[in-house]
Formats: sequence, C-alpha cells, structure tokens
Amino acid sequence: MMGLMTAQPPLPVAMASGAVPLGMAGELVRDAEGGGTVFLHGQASFSWDGGDEVGRRWAAVRLAALKAAGVAEIAAAFDVTPTTVWLWKQLLTEGGIAALVPEKRGPKRASRLTESVIARIVELHSTGLSQQGVGDAVGVSEFSVRRALKIAAEQAAAAVATPASEEPEALAPSPAQQPALPFLPVPVPRAAERASAALLEGASAVFAPAAHIRHAGLFLAFPALETTGLLACAKEVYGALPNGFYGLDTILIDAVLRALAGEARAEGATRFDPAELGRVLGLDRAPEVKTIRRRISGLAETGKAGDLIAALAKHHLAGTGPGGEDLAAILYVDGHVRAYQGTKKIGKIYSTRLKFPVPATEETWVTDAHGSPIFVVMAKPGASLAAELRDLLPELRTAVGDERRVLVGFDRGGWSPALFKHMDAAGFDVLTWRKGATEDITEDLFNQVTHTDDHGQERKWSVADTLVDLPLNTTKTSGEVFEIRQISRIVGTTGGGTRQIHIFTTDRGLPAGEVVYRMGNRWRQENQFRYARMHFELDSHDSYTSTGDDEERMVPNPAKAKAYQKVVAARTAHAEAAAIADINLMALKTPAEGTNELAVTVTSAMHNQAMAPLWEAGKALIAAEKAHKAIPAKLRLGELNPGQQVLDTEVKLIHTGIRMAAYNTSMTIAREIRTNTGYRRAKQEAHTLTRQIFNQPGNIDTTTPGYLTISLDPLPTRAKTAAAAELCEHLNSTKTRYPGSSLILKYEIKTKAPALIN
Repeated sequence: MMGLMTAQPPLPVAMASGAVPLGMAGELVRDAEGGGTVFLHGQASFSWDGGDEVGRRWAAVRLAALKAAGVAEIAAAFDVTPTTVWLWKQLLTEGGIAALVPEKRGPKRASRLTESVIARIVELHSTGLSQQGVGDAVGVSEFSVRRALKIAAEQAAAAVATPASEEPEALAPSPAQQPALPFLPVPVPRAAERASAALLEGASAVFAPAAHIRHAGLFLAFPALETTGLLACAKEVYGALPNGFYGLDTILIDAVLRALAGEARAEGATRFDPAELGRVLGLDRAPEVKTIRRRISGLAETGKAGDLIAALAKHHLAGTGPGGEDLAAILYVDGHVRAYQGTKKIGKIYSTRLKFPVPATEETWVTDAHGSPIFVVMAKPGASLAAELRDLLPELRTAVGDERRVLVGFDRGGWSPALFKHMDAAGFDVLTWRKGATEDITEDLFNQVTHTDDHGQERKWSVADTLVDLPLNTTKTSGEVFEIRQISRIVGTTGGGTRQIHIFTTDRGLPAGEVVYRMGNRWRQENQFRYARMHFELDSHDSYTSTGDDEERMVPNPAKAKAYQKVVAARTAHAEAAAIADINLMALKTPAEGTNELAVTVTSAMHNQAMAPLWEAGKALIAAEKAHKAIPAKLRLGELNPGQQVLDTEVKLIHTGIRMAAYNTSMTIAREIRTNTGYRRAKQEAHTLTRQIFNQPGNIDTTTPGYLTISLDPLPTRAKTAAAAELCEHLNSTKTRYPGSSLILKYEIKTKAPALIN
C-alpha cells in the first residue's frame, strides 16, 4: 500500500534578524566582530572572520560570479562601490586569491602614482586605450594603472558622498576625481528577470557605465527612429508580445539596429556578440536567431502585418518634410520583383533588372517625393501595375487621411486611359510617361521653363504644354475620349539625333517645369530599391513558409504566345513572298533588251510558277492564324502548373516594415549631416559617413542623473570628427528619451589625447 508523499517545506530565506538581503534567495548576516556569513537558499555558503579581508573580498567576487544578486546590490551589502567589486574580480582573475590581500600599512617608498600621473592615466584611459597601452605611455606597470583607476574611482565616490556644505567652494574637481568608466565590464546580471520572464511583458533597459563599447554609434539612431513611428505603431497594432524577457520594443529595436549595422536578416544576429549588442539594448544579451524568429512568428500569427504597414504610412504622411512640405502631396508607385532562389515551385515573373523571367514574388511600393518608402503591399500573382494601382487607391486615401488631391507618379507599366479617368475621379492626379508612338509636336509650341529644386538648384527645359484626347479602351465603339495634359520635351538620341518624349498629367495647375522635374524625380524610388538591396537586404526571404496557390485562378496560356509568334513569322514570310512574287511577275512582263513588247507572252503556267511561293505563304499564314485563334488565351493554373506555391507574406511584411523604418532612420541622419553640419563633402558622402558613425565605438556614462551620455571615439579625419560633433549637438536638441525609460540621450565626441613626447 502506497503511503502519502509529503513535501518538506523550503527553508526560510532570512536566517537571522537584521540580515541584508542579496537577490531573491540570499542574505548577508554580520557579526559583532566584523565577520559575516552569506546564506544562499537557507544554507551557509560563504563565511569570514573579523579582519579576514581576503575572505570578505572573495565572497563578494564569488557572489557576483554566481549572479546571486546584481553587482550594485552586492557592493551595497559589502559597503563598497560597484567599481570596487569589479576591481576585486579583475585582481582575482589576473593574480589569483593572493592578489586580494590588502596592501600592508607602514613606511613605503615614494610612489610613482602622484596626483598628476593618476590624472594622466585617467585621461588616457578615457580615450579607449588599453590598460597596458596606458601603462606603456605613462611608464608604469599595468597593475599600477589598475591601482590608479581604483584610486580615482574611490576619490570620485568620496567626493560624491561629501555633503555640499563641506565641499571647498574655490576648488574645481581635478581630472583624477572624475570616475573612470570600467573597460568593457561584465553586463548587469538579469538572472532574476529571466527566471521570472513568464510574468514580464519584457525586461526594461538597464545600463551600466562602460568604456569603449563596440556599437555605441547605434545610439545616435534613436532620435530618427522615433520619427518613423515604428515602436508606437507596433504597440498600437499588436499591443504586446506574449510575456517573456524580450518584449515587443526590444525585438523591434534590435532588428532596426542590426539593419543599420549591416545585418538586416535574422540570421545576421549570429555575426554579433550578444553581450556587446545587449549593451545598446540595455540588456545582458541581445536576442539570438531562434528567439527573433519565434517572436516575429508570434506577431505574424495575428495576421496584422498589413495593419502595421498602413499605420506606418499614416504616421509618415501625417508629418512634414525637411522643408515643411506636405509629404502626402506627391507619391510614387512602382512594382518590385523579389527573385526566389529556393527549391519550391514558385511562379515566374519577368525581372526588369535580371532581364529574364525568374521564380519570384512581386511587391507594389509607394514612396514620398524624397524617395522614402511609406507603404508596400504584396502584388497579386500576374497582376499588372495598372490593376494594382486601381486596388491601391482606397488604401492610399486612408493613409492620406483626407480628401485632398494627391499627385501619383508611376512608369509606363501603369498605362491605362481608363485608369487615368478613374484616378482623376477619385481625387488622384496622374503623372506618367506616354506609352506608344504618337505624332510629334510642332516646334513653334515649345517654350523654355524653369524649376528650382529643394537644394536651390535651378533647372531649365524646353517644353510644349498641350492638351490631348485619349481614347478609352473600354468604349472604343462609342468613341469616348479622356482629355489629359501633355508635357513634351525634345531629347537627344545615342545616334546624335533628337526625339520627343511626352509626360501625361491630370494636374492642370502644376507648372510645366515642376511636372518635368517630378517625373524625373521618380528615379529616387529606383535608387531606394538599389540602396535597400545593397544595405538593408531588401530582396532577402525572411520566411520560406509557403502555401498552395489558387489552382482555379486563370492565368495567361503560354501556348497562345508561342502560337502568336508563329503568326508573326508567317506574316513576315508572306510579306517577303509577296515582294518576291512582284519581282518575278515584273521580270516576266519585261521584254529582253531589243525585243518588242508585243512579243512577250506570259502563260498561266509561268504565272502560277511565279505566284506559287506567295500562295504557299498565304496558306501557312491562314493555318497559323487559325491555330492561334483556336488556343484559349487563359487556362486554369491547376491545368498549366499544378502544385504551384506562393510564399508566406506576413513574416515578410513585418520585416519589410522594420527595414522601412531602418531605411528612413538612415536617410534622416544623412539629411541632418547635409543640412546641420559643415561637412564639405556631405553631398557625396553623407550616407557613407552615416554608416561609419553607426559603427563607431564609444562610452556609456550613467553618472549624470536622468541622462544617458554616449561619448563616441573620434573618427579617422578631423573633418568627419567635426561633422559628427555637430551632428551630436543637433541631436541633443531633440532631447530624445531612450525607449521605455526616462533617460534622456546625450551625445558627444571624445577629444583625442595629446601626442606623447618621447
């Protein structure tokens, strides 16, 4: 017979009254003689007698190594500063337990660590120089450098602890009194929060002072990231992720920062040290690939990726451009083919960039007048740009938020007079190139027009501004037409000649010069595709999950196109045969030289022989046309390509929204470099300098209450360093708070240490 199982109650955490708590499962009990005992989970784990300084220090270091409590909590329990605990750990690591023995008191020889030497050591160490390098520069050992930094830290701590009434009023603190930032200290332990992650919506950011962290430059992205609205829109759409250590803000910030550092895909997380990137996130470690995929998949399961893109578009268009202009006034629309390199059966789409059909998916992108992406939808398989534009208009109207007219530019892929009429009635003005051949405009209608762009550069063109009637394809029998404005230009050709090109717009009030400029400005969207492919992994497949395509969908029959090619070839052969027949008949009817015309006789046999090739070509043409007509123009997808797959769009759209925010963040910083710094090569190198700043190392300083001070290392040249300093000064004026905290971000550039004289 099985007896009842009884559970032994857990030991109490507090073993004595007056114990100092250490973390969630420990406490320190002091005795009257100065000794102490540390209990972990109710068991005595460390103990030392009064005067046993080595045992006391060793216990503190071991508690920090076990992550029984935070370094700050351990330091408070042992009546020292966190820096002291860190120094004890360094001593134990480098010199063993013997290095924890306190220095003997008594007469000593003259120390080389004078106040001026200590100040010099602190100054050099603040530039990011290693301790060994500082020692070599000053002429002392690495151990002496550590002692000097310890002395400076203790002096700074004593200065902070001194009441204001006791401070000397006439003396300013010397450099030796400034606290030295620890060189890449161990991140603040978050074991307790990880253990209780199921109860958290996400761990909050906690920053520790640190010198020379690798990704400090990424902190400069936060003011621009805030303007994209990514975090606010994601919170509005998704609310929050399921409880866990990594919350929604952390996952999104991590993804944006990785994209700015050149690794936009989730797999790019493997190329970062999680602890180093975690310092920028305010965590002990950044999320790794499996965590990122799991959390993004959790968002995808809600099916709200389209809502996130729409919210981002609405937030973007609600703002104003750098010059205060309306960002919703001018939009550009274009399709983008994303090639697929996997093994699944994906439908083929013609790629303009690759110049041949490839397995791919197609997206329809919308950008503002500056080329910044604001909206994207996954195009329907096989849909034309004209069809996508018609379906996109209601979503654009929602993003714009009111009934104002919006100029929409696109290329010839959207050519459709019926679409132009529909857009005009819906409150959208058309801006596109004319498709197909047309008669030239007479030269007397051309006049010179000008336009001054955003950078103050004046441009001039010779154009003809006319009105033309376009027949509507759907009403050819009735002869209904749509009147539209045409702007014509004369341009040169590669052969040295000239030709006319024509721009169509339904906006009657826009100056002709601006029409030409806005149409040419559509290339900013192409530049956005190219730049995003190079630096933000635009064409990557963030999810290879697929589902079956709709096999009932009607698709173009490729046999129809092949049959039409035979018709074209037959028509060409018939035309050639007709020309040859004419030549042969002319030869039959033309007498030889010196022969009378009346003596020429053309028999039926001779005529039939001359016409035989033409008759054969005519029969072949009739047969080709008949075969072409008999072939259906469209077939069910299931008949043509059974088993075809379509790729998942939810995960892709979430990552696309993140990349859009990263792209716009980078563009904003580059624009600030051009407009708010004196960098002379900003027009050519603003984007390069932006990427360089994002990858610059620096310090994190939390000593100023309410501020998170980021000090970047100087850049390779004086001009770039000066530009970065001006950028920091401008970003400081925004008073941006680190997301999810009350800390105001403050930026600065370190001053280089003066050259040493041998």
